[in-house]
Amino acid sequence: MNIGDIFIAAFIQPIINLLIITFQFLQSLHIPGALGFALVILTVVIRLLVWPLMASQIKMTKKMADLKPHLDELKKKHKDDKKAMAGAQMALYKEHGVNPAGGCLPALLQIPVFIGLYQAIINILPGMGGANLNWINSLLYFPSMHLKALPDPNFFGLDLGVKPSQFGVSLFLLIPVMTALLTFVQSKMTVPSPIKHHKDEPRSETKEKEGMEESMSQVQSQMVYLMPVMIGYFAFSFPIGLAIYWNVYTILGIIQQYKIAGWGGLSGFAGSLKLKV
Repeated sequence: MNIGDIFIAAFIQPIINLLIITFQFLQSLHIPGALGFALVILTVVIRLLVWPLMASQIKMTKKMADLKPHLDELKKKHKDDKKAMAGAQMALYKEHGVNPAGGCLPALLQIPVFIGLYQAIINILPGMGGANLNWINSLLYFPSMHLKALPDPNFFGLDLGVKPSQFGVSLFLLIPVMTALLTFVQSKMTVPSPIKHHKDEPRSETKEKEGMEESMSQVQSQMVYLMPVMIGYFAFSFPIGLAIYWNVYTILGIIQQYKIAGWGGLSGFAGSLKLKV
């Protein structure tokens, strides 16, 4: 058994089985758009399974952001001694229970799950050139689950297998636009809240904070604005079913990010909305 077979057995096969079981159950209840609802349910289940991993990542990222002022003080204190700075930094992390690698590991563990879910979706939807009934049936655990035909892709009048790019300027454009907007909201929320300036702090300190904000902004702005454009383009080019998966997954991610770390980089915008209301 090669690596590809192991990956299929460990990730793609369970996901496809869960999707088909959910679809067949909804279909037995004569629920219209069963495939679309099954896709939504599958996405929610996957997100709940990785919820603890994501929570760990968000908490670790928040801790790292909260320690930024302390790290800045250490940099001032040990600006001429890199070894002492490294030791003081590790001591600070240990004191506050921060593992610098702790925020990366959960994200890495999710990658095979995402790939498995993506492969499951494109192999059951027309429009990607990958829909293969025989291959899907070969991955199902029980013969009684075998499909006689690919599931009906219609969902609230939308064909989950079509791509918004096939229709040019139309209402279908709202789907990739929504995808890009939700991605932007989540990306912006992961940015730490702006550093607060106190009226009585020295002007030199204010300038230093402004310089920090500017440098942080330059580093983060590319991903914050580039990622939504890229994901929006994918939603425009790929079948609608994939956009539904991404949108549901992102909405749940926004909820989790807010519950753990608040609005983050959107705190100013959210505050202004409250004042208006």
